[in-house]
Amino acid sequence: MEILNSILTWMMKKRIHQIELFMKYPHDVQHEIFKKLIQSGENTIFGKEFGFGDIKSLDQYKRQVPIQPYESLFPYIDRLMKGEKNVLWPSDIKWYAKSSGTTNARSKFIPVSQEALDDCHFKGGKDLMSIYVNNHPDTKMFTGKGLTISGSHQINEFDPEANSYYGDVSAVIMQNLPLWAQFIRTPSLDVALMDKWEDKIDKMAQDTVDENVTILSGVPTWMILLIQRVMEIRGKSNILEVWPNLEVFFHGAVAFGPYRNLFQELIPGRGMNYVDTYNASEGFFAIQDRTDSEDLLLMLDYGIFYEFVPFDQMDEDSPTTFGLDEVEIGKNYAMIITTNSGLWRYNIGDTIKFTSLSPYRIKISGRTKHFINAFGEELIIENAETAITKACNVTGAIINNFTAAPLYFGASNKGGHEWVIEFMKEPDSLERFTTVLDETLRSVNSDYDAKRYKNMALEMPVIHSAKEGTFYNWMKKRGKLGGQNKVPRLSNSREYLDDILKMLSTAAA
Repeated sequence: MEILNSILTWMMKKRIHQIELFMKYPHDVQHEIFKKLIQSGENTIFGKEFGFGDIKSLDQYKRQVPIQPYESLFPYIDRLMKGEKNVLWPSDIKWYAKSSGTTNARSKFIPVSQEALDDCHFKGGKDLMSIYVNNHPDTKMFTGKGLTISGSHQINEFDPEANSYYGDVSAVIMQNLPLWAQFIRTPSLDVALMDKWEDKIDKMAQDTVDENVTILSGVPTWMILLIQRVMEIRGKSNILEVWPNLEVFFHGAVAFGPYRNLFQELIPGRGMNYVDTYNASEGFFAIQDRTDSEDLLLMLDYGIFYEFVPFDQMDEDSPTTFGLDEVEIGKNYAMIITTNSGLWRYNIGDTIKFTSLSPYRIKISGRTKHFINAFGEELIIENAETAITKACNVTGAIINNFTAAPLYFGASNKGGHEWVIEFMKEPDSLERFTTVLDETLRSVNSDYDAKRYKNMALEMPVIHSAKEGTFYNWMKKRGKLGGQNKVPRLSNSREYLDDILKMLSTAAA
């Protein structure tokens, strides 16, 4: 394995020169990608409808193609999933990444072309390794196995020919990995792609407990559960007693900060490394490239062209978009992408801030709407309001206001959501209200449902009933009374919730 480690380390280092090139010439690289994307899409159904053949400049592209939310692209994606060809992208689409729903569907389906797999997702994975090797030249990570937690996939039942598939983007990637990458990972593919999470975590733990695991990769919430199960099987107090050569955790999807202390308990000592990534169903976007900073290098040669909308303009009918040469450090931007899977000026829904312009480094600042995504559940306000309405109807309750935030993993508790709800009329049973709220959230949000399955990652919501006037007094205390100021329905931070709970505790004392 030492020879394999040397060979793979050498291979990974070769990519660094190309990364340095796009860092040095970002605008040239992005301009070339833009031209290639427009040429590729010219004869697609979408390209013909929007006159790609006439587009000679970025300004013309912006004039002819509006910014696309998922709802706008859905009719084209629907046609693709039913077997039609050359709709958004010229090559055949065999895979779709399934993620949380929007206003018109419980789940959304993002096309994943072979070009996107090769030039974006796989390239991102290799670059992640390359950057790590460059920062840690004495690494021994290839002397063992990489353990990745992925989702599952299934046949696309919408296609009458049944020759395409959909699933979590992690499952799409894992199913299509090149042979060399399959060789250095664990567990077996059939276990890694299981769909029942309770059985899957247990089987993964059983299958990997005797492996020499050196790399972890995945979402922190699920990785915690897996590590705890492995420790339980072996009767150990920390995972290094099982996997002594564990070296690095490549993580993404949710903010790592709330989990850092728990991981340091599970993996004690100073030898463990943590590397953040920004990847999604729509593409692989950024990698933490420095050991002394948590910001992420924006990867510019993955077949993705970037535009950015100032966050305060997102509600405008035709917001102005900025290119990389126009953005400023510290400002909040919504990210708009054009990709080699046929997502044209697509609003991904994420907001970022630039921390550096040479090279371009970013931090993920949130979503374009209030949300909770502490565990990968991507709960949006629409989900919350639908569930609250249903719970009120069933229990006879009337509410005035509410807010919710994550209840984070601890050493002795799983994650969850904590709500403060101001009732004008109390429900006939708060327990029944909570049950209906939870069941409705599960029915409208597939990602929340997956995390709630048998309490694997999320437990039942915790609800605090607040007296009438609570939110008015809280807003007044913050100097936020007035028609333009609204109670934040959902927050990925506990700042608001803890402040309200403190106020309730003080009032009750």
